[in-house]
Amino acid sequence: MVTLKGKHTYLRALEKEDLDFIYEVENNENIWELSHTQTPYSRFLIQQYLENAHQDIYEAKQLRLVISNYDNETLGLIDIFDFDFKNKRAGIGIVIAEAKNRGKGYGQEALELLINYCFTKLNLHQLYCNISEHNINSLRLFENRGFKKIGLKNDWNYTIEGFKNEYLLQLINN
Repeated sequence: MVTLKGKHTYLRALEKEDLDFIYEVENNENIWELSHTQTPYSRFLIQQYLENAHQDIYEAKQLRLVISNYDNETLGLIDIFDFDFKNKRAGIGIVIAEAKNRGKGYGQEALELLINYCFTKLNLHQLYCNISEHNINSLRLFENRGFKKIGLKNDWNYTIEGFKNEYLLQLINN
């Protein structure tokens, strides 16, 4: 089922066939720092997650969508988390799984689709994201979509390289 369509990508609901893809993404240690993950996920846990992915965003307080191109290649994941209906805000995150697919505009289009969905369908007032000070590509992606840096959290995340600062970015729906 196609949920949101762009020129080159579309966002769709999770399917049981996504198990292997999600398993690979969640267990890719190269991106653990981005998602603040420190332990691997089992296929069993991911299967349980997929079985409950049908929950409504108002119940689960989160929504994960798959980013695909029109060749039906699964490119990445985009998330709404900390969904706060009362205050009309949510956090968002995105990952394009393979380096060969980055820098081609897929993330930009997927982010634009999700922002539009959040503001028009979910009636949110604001979105936010947390990005490492050193993640220049992600900072550029979100800033190009209108997000503004509103704070710097010093020594926020501990990595094998030591403590790293993290920006808080926000987009207000005017």
